[in-house]
Amino acid sequence: MTMTRNLDTALIRSFVTVAETSSMTAAANALHLTQGAVSQQIKRLEDAFACPLFERDRRGLALTNAGERLLGKARRLLALNDEIWAEITTPAFTGEVRLGMPCDLLTTYLPPILKTYAQEYPQVDVALVCLTSPLLAQALAAGEIDLAIIEEPAGPSEGECLAIERLVWVGGKGGEAYLKRPLPLSIVSDTCAFRPVVFDAMRRAGLAWRLVFGTGSSEAITATVLTDLAVTASLAATVPPGLDILTTESGLPDLSTFAINLHLPHAQMSPIAQGLARHIRDSFVGRGRLKAA
Repeated sequence: MTMTRNLDTALIRSFVTVAETSSMTAAANALHLTQGAVSQQIKRLEDAFACPLFERDRRGLALTNAGERLLGKARRLLALNDEIWAEITTPAFTGEVRLGMPCDLLTTYLPPILKTYAQEYPQVDVALVCLTSPLLAQALAAGEIDLAIIEEPAGPSEGECLAIERLVWVGGKGGEAYLKRPLPLSIVSDTCAFRPVVFDAMRRAGLAWRLVFGTGSSEAITATVLTDLAVTASLAATVPPGLDILTTESGLPDLSTFAINLHLPHAQMSPIAQGLARHIRDSFVGRGRLKAA
């Protein structure tokens, strides 16, 4: 009978870290170990496999052929190890958490947040509330939602700043609506956070405008812009496909910078709401967009 052999995940973790950093010293710092300890772990793993896993070149440590074969499976082994550990040690939370978010942020920002949150909290339902930012602030204050992602002009805020985005003019590809005067504007509603900023910019520039559509959904706004009936304003990161950001050559005034802020209730949050807030922050960190408040 073939003797069963077991892999030591501590050795595997050191191997993956050295492979990703190409340095024993950097791996030791990442693992909070001494360089000697990491070197010994790699040697133990090489002894167990009876073959070298690294070789040194001008750029540092490089994987041998055996190391290359091991790396992919080693990563999968660690991922499974960490998944099992989290699943067994994390309490099985249940219930519902209510998240408020403006509709224009849904496609760009929501999917990665919900994906990772559902993996950690599979028995929690996320109730999504889509309103304009001012209405979301009111709903949070009234206890109707548990937390909210809100668009606000960049500056002091009670919320945590997740990202800073440019507010830009948007028109249809090859469209000419931006040339018309008064300028045809399509904006979601009276409570849209962008509305006062857009109107103020137009007034300061001395430009006349007229509302083509001002009470519909974001999908209806997009339709009017796609058909070149109007222009609109949007955060640069959320411009729908088929539309173009209008440059300064369009003759339209510059618009203010906006912040995407995470707002939490003043009352104590439930563990599942705290977990969702953490996943929201982590998602923006992963995008490289998290900003200091």
